[in-house]
Amino acid sequence: MILRKAFVVLFVVLFLAAPAFAADVNGVKLPDKVQVNGQDLTFNGGGVRTAMGFEVYVVALYLKQKSADAAAIVAADEPVDVKIEITSFMVTQDNMASGFMEAFKQTAQGDIAPLKAKIDTFAGTFKGLREHDVYDFAYVPGKGVEISVNGAASSVIEGLDFKKALYGIWLGDKPVQQDLKARMLAK
Repeated sequence: MILRKAFVVLFVVLFLAAPAFAADVNGVKLPDKVQVNGQDLTFNGGGVRTAMGFEVYVVALYLKQKSADAAAIVAADEPVDVKIEITSFMVTQDNMASGFMEAFKQTAQGDIAPLKAKIDTFAGTFKGLREHDVYDFAYVPGKGVEISVNGAASSVIEGLDFKKALYGIWLGDKPVQQDLKARMLAK
């Protein structure tokens, strides 16, 4: 009887201590909440980015409150986080950086000149990239996009203009993958 009670107590303690996950996407457990600049953000949606038939990474969107309004999310000067986890050993620093460069060109309708220095800094984020690396692109109003790799701060790219261009890659009028946009918006 005592052993049974101890087991029940242990089970309850472990259950309550376990982190909450919003979703399991392609084997990647996405947390229910993340913190950006001391504020809790909630999982809005996520999915798998594919390119040329290969799964590249899992991506998740976190907001102060759930939304399906992509234009408002991209334009808003408020905290938001995009978390990606690399899911393929075939992804390299070079092809990740060149893939994002093409996506920035599409988002900026070919005119990336005003953001070129910021995009180059962003591309450097992928130095040493490995499968299962986790990148957070957290926008902090008045500061810019704080980038962390595997939980360690990497760099900050200033400006709402860069935030709009970066998040426009997934949520803009011409996203890199339409079905992924819909999943990030929980549609």
